[in-house]
Amino acid sequence: MIMKEMASEAEKVIKSHTALVTIEVAAEVICVLKRVYSIGREEIKESVLGFLSGVQVEEREVLVLGIETYAEQNLDFVDCILYAYKCVKKHDILTFDKKLKKLLANV
Repeated sequence: MIMKEMASEAEKVIKSHTALVTIEVAAEVICVLKRVYSIGREEIKESVLGFLSGVQVEEREVLVLGIETYAEQNLDFVDCILYAYKCVKKHDILTFDKKLKKLLANV
């Protein structure tokens, strides 16, 4: 399937208001934007948050905080999601990652 066809198919699903975006899907999108297209973190944040405003999102508050944290911190996106789970859901997070541990200590 070529890009134009993929974009058209995705647009139909999005406009049908049946699309559900999970954290895993967002992680894949962010990974592709960063690694394949070399998009900067701030631009990724603006693009993904803009997209999410028009679709159903699982764990919206966690995902939004994770994306915002990703734009501000030098952490992997998954670490930013863990931080968001701590902030939003009050989950206990065990990590050996020094940068994440430091950020979690401020919660």
